[in-house]
Amino acid sequence: MERDTELRETSRAMADEIFVAVQHPTMNPEKPKLPQPGREPGRRSFLKAFSAAVGANIVFGNLIPNGFVPVVLGQGAEPFSIPGKPGLTILNDRPLNAETAAHLLNDAITPASRLFVRNNGLPPSKVDVDSWTLKIGGESVVNPKTYRIKDLRTKFENIDLALTLECGGNGRAEFYPPASGNQWTIGAVGCPIWNGIRLKDVLEDCGMKSDAVYVAYHAADQHLSQDPSKDAISRGVPVWKAMEAESMIAWGMNGEPLPSHHGYPLRLVCGGWPGSTSGKWLKQIDIRNKVHDGTKMTGSSYRVPKYSVKAGATVPDEDMEIIESMPVKSLITHPKSGVEIGVNRTLNLNGHAWAGDLEVASLSISKDFGQTWIKADLKKPVNRLAWQQWSAAVAFPKKGYYEVWARAVDSQGVSQPMLIPGWNPKGYLNNSCHRIAVYAV
Repeated sequence: MERDTELRETSRAMADEIFVAVQHPTMNPEKPKLPQPGREPGRRSFLKAFSAAVGANIVFGNLIPNGFVPVVLGQGAEPFSIPGKPGLTILNDRPLNAETAAHLLNDAITPASRLFVRNNGLPPSKVDVDSWTLKIGGESVVNPKTYRIKDLRTKFENIDLALTLECGGNGRAEFYPPASGNQWTIGAVGCPIWNGIRLKDVLEDCGMKSDAVYVAYHAADQHLSQDPSKDAISRGVPVWKAMEAESMIAWGMNGEPLPSHHGYPLRLVCGGWPGSTSGKWLKQIDIRNKVHDGTKMTGSSYRVPKYSVKAGATVPDEDMEIIESMPVKSLITHPKSGVEIGVNRTLNLNGHAWAGDLEVASLSISKDFGQTWIKADLKKPVNRLAWQQWSAAVAFPKKGYYEVWARAVDSQGVSQPMLIPGWNPKGYLNNSCHRIAVYAV
């Protein structure tokens, strides 16, 4: 803790200037602030300044890729607390949104107290679970029905599944030019055990017409304007996703009723897709004969360009496509960034990896800024669409500052990028490698 405080105070002004110049090297392409590759005198000055800012010699500093800043410089103060969510960082209070620091996500199954909060409107002020109903309708339903929660519990097979839930904007804070929205860093993800029933069982009970293409939700949260005619959010998924065995209507989390922050008393869970498809405070499901056009389904919401675009470009709505499966990604959850370890002492590392609709095939770590990689031990998921645990051990040959990076590869051979992936207007789908700071002493 003393070292963290000292690092924040030491050469802070210099560090901030370097951070801006390196993190955003194209801000003034005609007059770059930092040395270009191959210019050794400039490179030495660059490393000297960074070493002063982090408070230690940067081991493998000559291998730092252009555009990277020592991760320790981006670490802020301790997070604020909210009731029932100790340690989470509040990003917004209207609506409430909060994320979890990586080292607080070390559990294989995410406790409710550690799961991020993503709201689009105002949660319902009063909930009567006994009178709560779920209506199934839409243009392509055969037999519209209304269920009480106790009907759902008794009529359909109850299941428990660990499913990864991640906000589509997780990692948005790293994009430049900045994208609008909550500036999530890495903590808008978790993997609790969800308790409920299969969505497909309810859809089959009501029947779907042959023209059904989409399944959408409506919820009880209020629009921020408190206009009852407006939905805070109303999204959905294609029929094939809704019919997967892992798509759920859930009333519980980790064997307890859903917490109020997470949709009590009923919600959807569509693992592996943006969390916005997993509607909370669920009141109605529509079987649609077209792609759903509800709130935050159109325009640029939860959409990315169909092609690569220049950073800062304006992209027409017709050139945007809906985000479906989330990309391969990983976290280092132990130890906490900034840890100290003796020279040549073994540091045990662990974390999670996930890959949307796919499985993670391998996880590797690097201590020399991505020059060499060590394969970690990777476990299989406890069920499809759950994140996977990994572990590794590494030692550091001499005193100084290091970074440990984690890189996952999915079952189709697609790897996490070391650099931030292609810019998009809303700052979605950043799956660049997670990294932590380590001091060998």
